[in-house]
Amino acid sequence: MPIEIEAKMKLDDQDAMAARLCEAGAEFLGQYLETNIFFDTEDRALLAADQGLRLRVAQNLDSGEVQCVITHKGSNRAGPLKTREETELVVNSARDAELLLNRLGFLRRLSFQKRRRSWRLHDCRIELDQVPILGSFMEIEGPSEAAVMSLRERLGMSHTPLIKTSYIAMLSAHLQERGEPLRDILFPSAPDPNPAHPG
Repeated sequence: MPIEIEAKMKLDDQDAMAARLCEAGAEFLGQYLETNIFFDTEDRALLAADQGLRLRVAQNLDSGEVQCVITHKGSNRAGPLKTREETELVVNSARDAELLLNRLGFLRRLSFQKRRRSWRLHDCRIELDQVPILGSFMEIEGPSEAAVMSLRERLGMSHTPLIKTSYIAMLSAHLQERGEPLRDILFPSAPDPNPAHPG
């Protein structure tokens, strides 16, 4: 079973980090606008088990290409990094994927958009993310905890606190603290995230 090993940290200046990645010889992979749609059963069984089921619709902002991926994530394992089983499936149609998940008893609970710039350095993938309400973050994902922590140090982030909480959990907590209903969280003037549109 594939394992996701990831360090996530709050980022003050994305452009400065992008420049640092260039200086370090990182390969730029592209920039994307993502719509992340999360599903659960009516009784929130996945949430209770610390698991996640997501449909991601990612548009490459340079080519216009759209990719749709269903992802299941297992519960977080003990340790300083976010480490969990991850299973992904590329699908042709976001609309059909949502219909399938609905037929299996999974209901749409919350969605949010994210702007992402992706890089690769050594065996690690680095994501510079912008999330509405939450701000900017950096994620480093790699083949081992040692590889991730080594790159974190090389990029000057070793003293920045690690965050194991997912974006969706942070956004849900933000809405609940304010007594607001769960909803689609979008960038201003962003496209409608309803997967009926991407096809």
